[in-house]
Order: sequence, then C-alpha cells, then structure tokens
Amino acid sequence: MLAAIGEHVDAQVGRVTVRLPRAVAEAAEAAWERDELGDLGEETHEQYALREQAGDLALIGLVISERGRWEGEEVLIDLDVASAGAAVRASL
Repeated sequence: MLAAIGEHVDAQVGRVTVRLPRAVAEAAEAAWERDELGDLGEETHEQYALREQAGDLALIGLVISERGRWEGEEVLIDLDVASAGAAVRASL
C-alpha cells in the first residue's frame, strides 16, 4: 500500500525545489566524487543502511554538480521526490 501511495505522490509532485547552504552542498558533491575501493564483504543491516544513505547523498551531489544554481552562499536544486524523501528519512 505504501508503494501505491508513493506512485500517486510521485505523479503529483515529481520534483521539489530545495535550497541548501554551501557547506551542505559541497559535502554532497564530495560524496559524489568519492571513489569506493575494496571489497565490501559481509555487511550488517546497519552497514547496509549507511551505505544506502551514502548512495542517496552521492546522487544528490550529482544533481548539485550538474544542475545546481548558486545564489551567494546557497544552491538551488530541483530534487526528485525520492531523493528528497531519502534526505528527510535520514534526518528523523
């Protein structure tokens, strides 16, 4: 049922405009540019969740680097609702 609700939300919202401070935006861009080296091996559930959040952060960094609009010490990005949701979930 949650997926069905998500489909409706995505169809109605799609993207949201988000304003981020420079330090946050630069950290997200750095996450996108970082290389992961080595074998991951066995992961705990917590490690998997952290890696998934790191991937979400890196994708937001990609959006910032490709389409971010800098206004002084802030950047504006049009973020897809799934990435925005991932960021909100990480803050809870």
